[in-house]
Amino acid sequence: MDEFVASHASVTESAGSDAHEMLDALAEDEIVDYITGEAVKETPKEKVRQRIVRGLLHEYGIAVEYMASDFPVTVDNGGGRKRTKKADIAIFDSEEHTQDNLRRVVVCKPEPKNGNTVTKIRTHEQATKELDELKELMGNENVPELKYGLWTNGVDLFYLHKEIGRWGTTYEPRADWPQSSESLGSRSVASHARLRSGEEDMLRTAFRRCHNYIHGNEGLPKDAAFWQFMYLLYAKIHDEQVNRNGGAQFYAAFDEPFTDDGRGKIRERIDNLFAQVKNAYPLFSARDEITLSDRALAFIVGQLAPYNLADTEIDAKGAAYQELVGNNLRGDRGQYFTPVRAVRLMVDILAPQEHERVLDPACGTGGFLRETLAALLKQWRENEGIGDELDAEEQRERHRQRLKRYVENNLFGADFDPFLVRATSLNLMTVAGTQGNVYHMNSLAFPDGTLPGVEPARAEIRFGSVDVLMTNPPFGSDIKITDEDVLNRYRDGVAQSWTRSKETGLPVASSTPVTGVSPEQLFIQRAVQWVKPGGRIGIVLPNGILSNPGPSDEAIRRWILENCWVLASVELPVEAFIYEAGVNILTTLLFLKKKTDEERMAKDMGADQEYPVFMAIAEKVGVDRRGNPVYKRHPDGEIVLDYETKLETFRIGGQKRERTLHRTVKVIDDDLPEIGRQYHQFRVAHPEPGFTPEGTR
Repeated sequence: MDEFVASHASVTESAGSDAHEMLDALAEDEIVDYITGEAVKETPKEKVRQRIVRGLLHEYGIAVEYMASDFPVTVDNGGGRKRTKKADIAIFDSEEHTQDNLRRVVVCKPEPKNGNTVTKIRTHEQATKELDELKELMGNENVPELKYGLWTNGVDLFYLHKEIGRWGTTYEPRADWPQSSESLGSRSVASHARLRSGEEDMLRTAFRRCHNYIHGNEGLPKDAAFWQFMYLLYAKIHDEQVNRNGGAQFYAAFDEPFTDDGRGKIRERIDNLFAQVKNAYPLFSARDEITLSDRALAFIVGQLAPYNLADTEIDAKGAAYQELVGNNLRGDRGQYFTPVRAVRLMVDILAPQEHERVLDPACGTGGFLRETLAALLKQWRENEGIGDELDAEEQRERHRQRLKRYVENNLFGADFDPFLVRATSLNLMTVAGTQGNVYHMNSLAFPDGTLPGVEPARAEIRFGSVDVLMTNPPFGSDIKITDEDVLNRYRDGVAQSWTRSKETGLPVASSTPVTGVSPEQLFIQRAVQWVKPGGRIGIVLPNGILSNPGPSDEAIRRWILENCWVLASVELPVEAFIYEAGVNILTTLLFLKKKTDEERMAKDMGADQEYPVFMAIAEKVGVDRRGNPVYKRHPDGEIVLDYETKLETFRIGGQKRERTLHRTVKVIDDDLPEIGRQYHQFRVAHPEPGFTPEGTR
């Protein structure tokens, strides 16, 4: 197997020109089959099949040369009558594609159309018709080596294991398949070495199935279901860390999820493990309990246990985690969560470095912090010549420890909502193996306040100690800050009543104290206070604060110009937030650099401080108002297709292998990546204004 896979990459690569011609000829409704490299119709069923094939390669280590689509299988109808059925995916023991060599089969169906509603996850007992179809395809004692089957529609995944005994053939339900190099028996005992890295689509599906099972099958509200899943995800990550070399507790033996006795054993292990979690992490209290039924608990453990989350790519973990977060933690107090494309642009433009301290004082679920880690890891890999390839074990461990040190020493978050503090901490745990420094506090009242995060934050993130601050603060005139003690902290800046001078036409502060200020205005001043001179700020703001003609908004703009250099302004369309955050508002990403005292004094003395500012308007952000992907189109209306050659790396039998993938991809109509590129080109011609701390970028 290994020799063939190693040579296949070069064979595929040498055929690149032929592949290019074939891809150019693809119709809009066609895609390239992951197994054969040939064009196939992009039907709903085909989409499911392609996701499963990719998962079989990347997660289970099954080489595509050992797979076939629509393979004819002769089945016995009873009474000696035979007929032929097709296996949507057939998996063999070698390159020889014969029925005698068949070992596993997959039945694929189109994914059900349920919109944004939660799909109730069915059990094996509730899928009799589907499993009868799979059993017929798997055959009986006439095909003894065909032992594993899977029926899936992309939402439900029903695994079966065939046993041939003295009294005939039985089909046992399973929560998972063994990997290509495993036997069924090897999964009866937990072992970190046998855990697998998650492929993005498969991991996203697993996370979604877990949450939907809790919500749909246990009857819990979506937010309660989310937190039950979070408890178990914490337990899973903790188990990977403390039991890495043996004694794992977060596992399900192959038959345990399907018997009362087995489910009881899973319950005992997980209850003990979660007790350890509560002792290890101060985020939890005695009131936090796993309240799921034994059946639901066994299902979740069966879904998560096979994964090695520590070794799974950050982007895959982030996509899976963010999908759950976005669907379950919508802002109800102005805390609208930032779409990942906007987060990546902000991180790209501000480019935090490993020695720099980064803070998000309204961190929500931790998107800016997670993408900072992803950007740093990408930078390290590129510097080491790794790129998108799989790290060797030594490199992976080195990068894990490096990320962990960075999170513990230089990455900080804060939020007023204790549940979001937990969500961010888990986000960091998933990425870096440590919950880091996420403080439960009111950032606008800091350094005062009685919430538990205030005291440790005073020691770690004093004003003027942060290099890079990125945030999407809560905003809106309906949630004005009226607390007098908080407002008094900003009376020398933005928290004033403003009128327009009749003589000069400029905004001037009136003698009447302001009684309420929108939080985003206060967050601007707070961000400037928190960063060092020369420190960089990225903040999401409603457009009105940057464009409204009234004296209050103009006064805010003048305050910004007095205290900061404006690096860039990127206006976003309404589609950027309307689906992921549920808010219909135009926003701008504003990028600032704090002036030194000398630079502010020079402006007060009338010094010329004209400088170019990068400004951009994003018209497309890759999705429409309903969250559907938006693709670029040619003038005749056809979707723009991009030819892509990608060297994929994966593991088979523990060995790293490579395969050159030729494919076309529909080009997402998203202006933000190009805006990032244009910004960096702009900076080549126009260096940042003002003081730049030594060692910055």
